Amino acid sequence: MKGTVICMKLLSVVVPCYNEEENIRDFYDELFRNAPFFKEKEIEVELLYIDDGSKDRTVEEVKKLCREDSRVHLRSLSRNFGKEAAIYAGLQKAKGDYVVLMDVDLQDPPSLLPEMYGYIEQGYDSVATRRVTRKGEPPVRSFFARMFYRIMNKISRTEIVDGARDYRLMSRQVVDAILAMTEYNRFTKGIFGWVGYETKWMEYENIERRKGETKWSFWKLFAYSLEGITAFSTVPLTIAALIGALFCLLAFVMIIIIIVKTLIFGDPTSGWPSLVCIIMMVSGVQLFCLGIVGQYLSKTYMEVKKRPIYLVREDI
Repeated sequence: MKGTVICMKLLSVVVPCYNEEENIRDFYDELFRNAPFFKEKEIEVELLYIDDGSKDRTVEEVKKLCREDSRVHLRSLSRNFGKEAAIYAGLQKAKGDYVVLMDVDLQDPPSLLPEMYGYIEQGYDSVATRRVTRKGEPPVRSFFARMFYRIMNKISRTEIVDGARDYRLMSRQVVDAILAMTEYNRFTKGIFGWVGYETKWMEYENIERRKGETKWSFWKLFAYSLEGITAFSTVPLTIAALIGALFCLLAFVMIIIIIVKTLIFGDPTSGWPSLVCIIMMVSGVQLFCLGIVGQYLSKTYMEVKKRPIYLVREDI
């Protein structure tokens, strides 16, 4: 009598880390509270900590777990390349049939994994999460975050859901599609939307980080939003062109007015203060439009260099 062959599914848990020594062990404990569920569904787990050039003891804490549990792996980058690069490094290392991307600060609750996996079993290609509240965030930061999502969805064909988290469970097909996008300037939320596939959205209330402080300041988030706009929309270039055309038309009208005024009143030299103000305003608009073009040019410059997205210092 032949024995029954059990086909185990592999789940890769990708966790980017930067100066998160306090949360490494806590995340591990919370994740494996789901051990009964993993066993019931015949799921093997590999936990991939991706160290993004941490300056604290993050690497040492992960190595302790590696010695204790063979399911834990470490990929340490040679320096801080940013979260987007760390995510890409983790997805490249992941071997699972399914891959879930999570933050180590436990704002992405591992307790949602059973429900998320249930939707995958129903036939969805990926299960994504979004916050329905921003409790604990400064009001100004929440306001600008909502404005960013509104603007992005108006000027881009790629849908980005308000409150979307990076916390996402994906099939192998979706992961391979994301890895095929090898662009240097990465905006993962936009990439998730661009690749498509059938996605189930799960909502939950905002959870504050367990320990430590966020690494995302207001200005880092602002720069990140500009990255997203330039990566998935060319509307700012169109706006710059329209502003230029508008000011050309306005200048032509003003020339006609000045000529007529001079012929009628014979006073061509009056109004020089207003003229100076107009020149300064027009110059400012020109520099603003030039800055928009410069943003796109700088992204193109970085892409054509073909530099690697990240470099690995240590792989365990």
